Amino acid sequence: MRVVYVSTIERGGPLTHLKQLAPHVAEEGIDVHVLCSSDELAESFRALGVSAEAVQVGHKLDLRGAKAFWPRLGGADIVHTHDRRAGLFGRLAGRARGAQVIHTLHGLPEEIAARVGRDDAPDPPGVTRGRIEWLLHGYLPIERALTRLGHVVSPSQALADFMVERGFPAHLLHVIPYGIEPASASGKPEEREALVAGVAANLEYWKGVDVLIEAARLADQPLRIEISGDGSLRGDLELQAREAGVEAHFNGFVSEPLAGIDVLVQPSRADNLPLAVLEAMAVGLAVVGARVGGIPELVADGESGILVPPEDPRALAAALDSLARDRGRLAELGRRGRERVATHFSAEQVGRRTVALYRELCGSST
Repeated sequence: MRVVYVSTIERGGPLTHLKQLAPHVAEEGIDVHVLCSSDELAESFRALGVSAEAVQVGHKLDLRGAKAFWPRLGGADIVHTHDRRAGLFGRLAGRARGAQVIHTLHGLPEEIAARVGRDDAPDPPGVTRGRIEWLLHGYLPIERALTRLGHVVSPSQALADFMVERGFPAHLLHVIPYGIEPASASGKPEEREALVAGVAANLEYWKGVDVLIEAARLADQPLRIEISGDGSLRGDLELQAREAGVEAHFNGFVSEPLAGIDVLVQPSRADNLPLAVLEAMAVGLAVVGARVGGIPELVADGESGILVPPEDPRALAAALDSLARDRGRLAELGRRGRERVATHFSAEQVGRRTVALYRELCGSST
């Protein structure tokens, strides 16, 4: 069986997931090839033992770039796409080449992402009603139509339920979560006065970093925030932290965002199945997350982390205060989270589940 993965982005969760997935699929005896956006990325896949080459597609109207997919999809049994541009061009070309096509829908546009599991979610500030209407009555129907070209993988049950509620064909949807490689435990939390809470996210409205800063202002216990990532709201968030008197360090994109923190906070207004949470749990860090999207599918509340209502800085402050007061519980939540990842979210298991889907689809087409 030959599987060709198509990705047109340079960074982000979908690409991280693909780097975890492709080697394990290859280990199952599958002939794997990756079409990605740059020579540098292709080399990073080859370093993982996976055949890869660069095919650049600059935007959704880049027909010249999209045409380059055509000769490279010949002989593929499965074409599996991993972002919106890839999902548009790769599915159409793959279907025309006679392959089974699968698209992993890693998430929705951020303007409507908060509606997953939250029908009452407010629209983000600054977004016009016309934009919301286009996404609900233009984008979603287009994505629903593209689904009928093949099959769609959703990383979370929450997103799959959202799609079914909006008319996506349930028999073409499959829930396979992200996986994570085993990692060394982070060790016992350091003995220090201030609890160190980390967040690794794009600094945009839907990630809720402003909620964490407000929670830090309300917290009774000493708290320091380490913020990894960048985005359009960085300046606003830095100003918010200064005016609130909160000790917050904005580190930009870093290679090890979990280093030196005691707890990962995922204060999102919307999320699918955040890899940052899996990565933190894999090294034994406790997680405090908002009860939105697929986060409750990762974090068992009170057992492997703490869940709080979204956009509730007081509840988030109370959760962080409770961990600052009880470092033993902090360590125990981290330990149980690491066990949960090993049991339910290992990259090897996710690879096997994905290969089982490929074999089922190829078998049904013969």
